[in-house]
Amino acid sequence: MQVYLAVTPGQLQEASRFTRSFVHMAYRIGPESTLLRQALLAQTRGGLLGLSGREAPIVEEPGKLAAAALRECGRRGYGGIVLDWDGPVRGDLLPLARTLDALTRKNRLTLCVPEGYAAAAESAAVPVCTALSGGNLTQRLRQAVSARGAGRLALDLERLRMDFPLPCPSGEGRPLTESEFSTLMEREKPAVFFSADLCARYFTYTHEGKTHFVLFDDADTLLQKLRAGRALGAQAAFFQYPEVSDLLDRLFKPR
Repeated sequence: MQVYLAVTPGQLQEASRFTRSFVHMAYRIGPESTLLRQALLAQTRGGLLGLSGREAPIVEEPGKLAAAALRECGRRGYGGIVLDWDGPVRGDLLPLARTLDALTRKNRLTLCVPEGYAAAAESAAVPVCTALSGGNLTQRLRQAVSARGAGRLALDLERLRMDFPLPCPSGEGRPLTESEFSTLMEREKPAVFFSADLCARYFTYTHEGKTHFVLFDDADTLLQKLRAGRALGAQAAFFQYPEVSDLLDRLFKPR
């Protein structure tokens, strides 16, 4: 299993101290189905091309855009493409996912697509988010393998920091920033426990008469999630630089 770190061009130099396996988040969809690129150093090579769908215009020529992405992979020596497309599935992006699936398969490149595009890109890897607030992580990964096969399993290793008021009928917690989490830990000095089902740490605290349940990841839980994915045959795993910048010396061996 290959473990990647998603970085912007501005984060690349610092991240290079720890790894060279990057998803280069420097690409987006431009007008008239063009591929737009942020400023990257000329010597940037290897890793994967990260194509953002944020605020993307309608893609009317998927073949044109897919061909441009493949040419960029050739120029930069990228091993494949990650489609970073959040939000509802867009009908105009389905043909692009389908075209990229055919081209990457033909050229023996990796393609990773969001779950909503898995049916359109039948051979692409589909990242499964490991930041669960309920259920069982291993079972969730096994379900993904059962549905699509181990060859299409990838891990989206989102770092969990979530505060749930109790009771919490909606099951929706409040994400905590790094600063908020650090302040909370310093203030409460809680007894911390480990959930084997969620593969995450947790604690409870009471503030202003209300009880709260906090789930969070650290380097150890993220590495355990990696091991769980590897045991089930996951092909790739992805960290986001801003989420784990303080853990890079634990998650990757310094270069």
